[in-house]
Amino acid sequence: MPEITYREALNQALSEEIERDENVVLLGEEVAQFKGSYKVSEGLLEKFGSDKIVDTPISEAAFSGLAVGAAMMGMRPVVEFMFWSFCYVAFDQIFNNAANVRYMSGGLINVPIVFRGPANGGTNVGATHSHTPENFAANTPGLKVICPSTPADAKGMLKSAIRDNDPVCVMENTILYNLKGDVPDDNEFIIPLGQANLIREGSDLSIIAHGKAVHTSLEVAQSLEEKHGVSTEVLDLRSIRPLDTEAILSTVRKTNRVLLVEENKPFCGVGAQISFLIQEQAFDYLDAPIKRVSAIDVPQAYSKSLESVQIPDHDRVLEKALELI
Repeated sequence: MPEITYREALNQALSEEIERDENVVLLGEEVAQFKGSYKVSEGLLEKFGSDKIVDTPISEAAFSGLAVGAAMMGMRPVVEFMFWSFCYVAFDQIFNNAANVRYMSGGLINVPIVFRGPANGGTNVGATHSHTPENFAANTPGLKVICPSTPADAKGMLKSAIRDNDPVCVMENTILYNLKGDVPDDNEFIIPLGQANLIREGSDLSIIAHGKAVHTSLEVAQSLEEKHGVSTEVLDLRSIRPLDTEAILSTVRKTNRVLLVEENKPFCGVGAQISFLIQEQAFDYLDAPIKRVSAIDVPQAYSKSLESVQIPDHDRVLEKALELI
């Protein structure tokens, strides 16, 4: 099983799916000649040509709308956003049209489309380029939302998203693009949407996270074991909608203490929904109140020193974990 980067895993998924299905096409700003703003589409223009790898004007509303129409007519477009922050320019196309067409057509028209790109802070690009809108998208019936945290997940889940008959929002993290990991060299390697991943087993505390926060959580779990003798379980949600409810409830029933970690903002965040789910369906298993660590609830800072404090880090997560135990 070769070790490749998260970026290369996405590239591999795109290449395999374009080759497998003639209806798959990649479009977005700079995806062709510039090889993508983050080089995710490197080599694809040379391999598949400009009919499959399409550079678009700087107008998210225009090319997202075009892609929705193409999906309604049987294509399977993959739309790359330079930043997910720019999805707001295409709000009507994604959250109103793509999400609702299947319902409003009585199931006669599917919209098999993928919207993907970076959805994260931590790179010092200011408030208007640092949104984490997974909770926003997941609030919209008709949209599926995934946040792969490893190269293998990036490949397997993107392939599943492309094959799905509904709109799927793939929220990536630019800081993870260089992360290396083992990825199956298999054209049929897919990870079903809606399946969480128990990446560390434990008995004293459950940390539930998604995206880059998974890696912060794993570091904290290691610190808890080495310095405090605490056995910590880490559950990677991977998929925000559909949500793997049983995996969440299972880890709660096992450890009886829960810490929710996310780089999303706290108000109406993913953690708020999971907290409600736990107290509604597993309240009697809790030996302590649920605790959360999220991004601080202000617009994302541009300053590196401020932003590093704003996003959940090792020390802030560790402090909350110690409060729980």
